[in-house]
Amino acid sequence: MVNKSPRELLQVPSAWSTTQTLEALDAALTGTGPALAFGPTHFGEVDPQIAVVIPTSGSTGSAKEVALTADALLASARASHAYLGAQQGERWSLLLPTHHIAGVNVLVRALALQSDLSDDDFEYTSIVPTQLFRALQERGRFLVSLQNAKAVLVGGAATSAELLTNARESGINVVTTYGMSEMSGGCVYNNEPLPGVEVEIRDSGAIALRGPMQASEYLGGALSLSDGAGWFVSSDAGYFNDGKLFVTGRLDDQIISGGEKISLGALDHFLNGSGELHYMSCAISHPEWGEQLCLASSHEIDQSAITKLLREKFGNHSVPKVFLSGIELPLTSLGKPDRRRLAQRFEMIV
Repeated sequence: MVNKSPRELLQVPSAWSTTQTLEALDAALTGTGPALAFGPTHFGEVDPQIAVVIPTSGSTGSAKEVALTADALLASARASHAYLGAQQGERWSLLLPTHHIAGVNVLVRALALQSDLSDDDFEYTSIVPTQLFRALQERGRFLVSLQNAKAVLVGGAATSAELLTNARESGINVVTTYGMSEMSGGCVYNNEPLPGVEVEIRDSGAIALRGPMQASEYLGGALSLSDGAGWFVSSDAGYFNDGKLFVTGRLDDQIISGGEKISLGALDHFLNGSGELHYMSCAISHPEWGEQLCLASSHEIDQSAITKLLREKFGNHSVPKVFLSGIELPLTSLGKPDRRRLAQRFEMIV
């Protein structure tokens, strides 16, 4: 008989060690312990099939709690290991926070390989571009560990071609990843869907995905996680070229200023030629323009030079109306631009 009784949902205590978290996650996956919420949750019980809950939020800031079954998480681990050629006993290193799916995935993969986590002697790890950039700049022990690894997964934010080239020329086997909590994390490696993953590009340009690692639901039932045919339609835009998926940015980072569309992601990607983020754009409301384009930098901004560059590349509508120099650019814990916090900063000075 199938168990229909609700399952306890336990928020992972911040005081837990990695070992305690691994043990509890193993119990959650095998059904011998409560489901785990890797972050704040509004729920105390879930469907008995749910093993892990990942709180996440989109560009609107509305909180969502992504519910993942053990089958989905283990399918993700199997697909990743099949691509990497991972063997039982090989080790992962946890270098990302576990309140994001990428960090949880490292724990699931370690359990799947029946191996211990290792700080500096490992076959696989998962990092964000900022960590990769700093490793190459500092040329220290961490870089040696990455060079010795069989594969280094890099995702969570766009990785520039220059950074990838520098990393690979330094002897790091970088594997770029694309995914989200709703797909149990990375499901496209080096622009190729993992085994079992289907990808479509919708008429809007949105990337749609489905596969065995897909999440079950958003807790609470207020939002639907998939369309009627079982696809998760992301907020990311992309295209296929020779069977490879290329992500061009987020549909929801587009603004309309003076009737013209501007992609904040494309603008930032153009200005940040190196692997490190020096420029970040955002938008604030404006009575004349509707949305007013703003640009901040951790360096001093040469406004005339930037204006010329952006006008030549994207047109007059892409020239920022407000500039802010020499500030610390706000980032999420995975190194993604936090445009909401930046916009709040601009609203204080305009």
